Amino acid sequence: MAMSDEERYAWIRLTLEPGIGPVTARHLLVAFGLPQDIFGASVAALMKVVPQKQAVQLAAAVDPVTHTLIERTFDWLARPGHHIVTLADELYPARLLDTADPPSLLYVDGDPQALSRPVLAMVGARSATAGGTDNAFAFARHLADAGWTIASGLAQGIDAAAHEGALASGAAPATIAVMGTGINRVYPAANKGLAMRIREQGALVSELPLDTAAVVHQFPRRNRIVAGLSLGVLVVEAAQRSGSLITARLAGENGREVFAIPGSIHSPLSRGCHALIRQGAKLVETAEDILEELARSGSAPSPGAGLGRESGRQPQPGSKRAATPLALITPGTRREAQSGDARSTPAVITTTSNAAHQALLEKMGFDPVSMDLLLVRLDTTVGTLAGLLTELEMAGKIVRLPDGRYLQRVNHLQ
Repeated sequence: MAMSDEERYAWIRLTLEPGIGPVTARHLLVAFGLPQDIFGASVAALMKVVPQKQAVQLAAAVDPVTHTLIERTFDWLARPGHHIVTLADELYPARLLDTADPPSLLYVDGDPQALSRPVLAMVGARSATAGGTDNAFAFARHLADAGWTIASGLAQGIDAAAHEGALASGAAPATIAVMGTGINRVYPAANKGLAMRIREQGALVSELPLDTAAVVHQFPRRNRIVAGLSLGVLVVEAAQRSGSLITARLAGENGREVFAIPGSIHSPLSRGCHALIRQGAKLVETAEDILEELARSGSAPSPGAGLGRESGRQPQPGSKRAATPLALITPGTRREAQSGDARSTPAVITTTSNAAHQALLEKMGFDPVSMDLLLVRLDTTVGTLAGLLTELEMAGKIVRLPDGRYLQRVNHLQ
């Protein structure tokens, strides 16, 4: 049965009432039923569940500021592709409902059924290395091809690369972006174009009211939704203290699989992944490692789940596919699939300077890298790159390996 305007109004109001968080809201719903029953209850009845101040607040007429925001939310809902999904809705994802702190209401821009698909979360550092974003893109594309919807947090770095990889697969729905702002406020602004493509090939999701700006404390709450929607979480790159590790911890507490990609011992962004692996996360080197583990746990998508828009074929989830060596998936392939993305803007080096050296070191990352791959990452000439590599080698900042690749030298004691 379609939700009436009265019921929709009451659900939205319940999430906007000051001091009434998801936990208190659930206690009220258990005691009274639907939200309109809560607002129709007496102060005495409400005081059996909440303190007197909150009981008086809930029994009173809605305040004008809240009413105005509800009316604006109704205007937002009138536009195509805009939805709210409540705890009482059949579309509310069962996996999220099974967590300790499910949101009372979700704002969805896009396909709300994406929330109940087989979902795998991919998270990692905002200041990711070039190799890290390439890995995130490659894993996400492979997993989306295999029938998984990729969830992440729309942040720069690993999150954005994971969304891009899923979109490049052509699957539908390909990806879910859980936002730490109001559904109509994209943060960071640089990802607005990406967000618009996600809503067409998946869904944008938020529990926060319209126009809510980015505030630090909201992002851990966003992370609990990312973890709650997912059957597993893959951490691509993470420092020892990061929001990605919060997401992984929440996933583990909810009984979900946790995966981590190992990296160079020299890289600060590998330390979070290595810590997770020491704590029991599953070390993965290819996307196929994840598919095999999830198939063993009985979490594989049903046949046809990964139907792609472009190919028209139905991948067989959990099927034995030859693992794609990540070294063969070049950033050039990724760049073709994400035209217009600000992250793919080439760093052109035309003069030898400290800035040029630093740019090259950032593009190298902390793993061995070939000159051909550096040419793709930097979009520069062979002569310019060779000169910079020689200067850095003479300065002792990089070393040329016997196979011709280069490795950044880092103090092991840092």
